[in-house]
Amino acid sequence: MTFYWFAQAVGVLAFLVGITSFFNRNDQRFKLQLSVYSLIIGIHFFLMGASAAGSSALLGACRNLISMRTRSLWMMWLFIILTPIVGLSHFKHWVELLPILGTTASTWALFRTRGLTTRCVMWCSTACWVTHNIWLGSIGGSLIEGSFLLMNGFNIIRFRRLQLRGIDPFAVEKKAPVG
Repeated sequence: MTFYWFAQAVGVLAFLVGITSFFNRNDQRFKLQLSVYSLIIGIHFFLMGASAAGSSALLGACRNLISMRTRSLWMMWLFIILTPIVGLSHFKHWVELLPILGTTASTWALFRTRGLTTRCVMWCSTACWVTHNIWLGSIGGSLIEGSFLLMNGFNIIRFRRLQLRGIDPFAVEKKAPVG
């Protein structure tokens, strides 16, 4: 297997890990699954020579984990400032601005929004990433972000319909005690 195909295989692995993340109604599980996905796809981007995207993805993984513990404005601003600094230090082509923009928007969403709003901002962020990944020629990255775009879009519609019927799709379900 050549190095190129190894890098593509890592991207496909990221696709397999990340495919179900937007089905999570629980924000904590959603963020944890996105962190694992971001770590693997970041490695894929570095292997593909896309250092700006790799840096943005790895920062995104750290950001997702930290946003599970705090919604601190200080932490949000730290990641919003770090993303363009780290990403632009590896910048080579204008399309590489898209992952930086997408990561910045999703940082704001993960720290300042919940539920449907988070998923809507993440959808816009995903549009930036899918454009970049198609340009890069990343098979796994294009598949996963394209899938995220579709799945998250369908779930946004589904969750909004539930809200219009008076059902909160993001309410934490409590199990009845056994016994």
